[in-house]
Amino acid sequence: MAVGVRLGPVMLNAGFAETLVRARSGDERAFARIYGDLQPALLRYSQARDPRLAEDITAEVWLQVSRALHRFVGDEQKFRAWIFSIARNKVIDQARQQARRPAILLADTEKINGNGRDARDVAEDYEDEEATRRALALVRKLPPAQADVILLRVIAGLDFAYIARLLGKTPGAVRVLLHRGLRRLAGMLSEQLTTEGVSR
Repeated sequence: MAVGVRLGPVMLNAGFAETLVRARSGDERAFARIYGDLQPALLRYSQARDPRLAEDITAEVWLQVSRALHRFVGDEQKFRAWIFSIARNKVIDQARQQARRPAILLADTEKINGNGRDARDVAEDYEDEEATRRALALVRKLPPAQADVILLRVIAGLDFAYIARLLGKTPGAVRVLLHRGLRRLAGMLSEQLTTEGVSR
């Protein structure tokens, strides 16, 4: 049974402009389509940055998007950049707030719910989610600049020019950070696999 790590972006397709116009005019289905296409990647990005507050962060992002959607101008790539720049700012804001107040640890309340699916589907979903969690945990161990670039490139699907503008760096510097971060991730993964092999 193959286990995959679902990280990459899902693009809305060529109908994005029409979907955006309909969402702006109050069409709930159009907004739901945009939300459905981008929420998984946005949630994974937020989980990689702060797993305890990921759902709160994404909720705040969508609230801000719904309030400012009428002012957005641009194509799908620019929209993705806008969404993830909001998310990045929310993560930074949350980190500042957490630094000013003591942390409250909550027990993990996740439950596996089959929702009518057979046990094999649930097991595969669990393994996929576990692989994704482990991958994001490794990304959190990277220096912040490298983690940012990897998350914005791999999960958000932004191109180097958008990432460079968002982070205030040159596209060349973004490429270097991505290369170093991926190389460091590969080293950490190799070390983790070696350690797990030794312990078994």
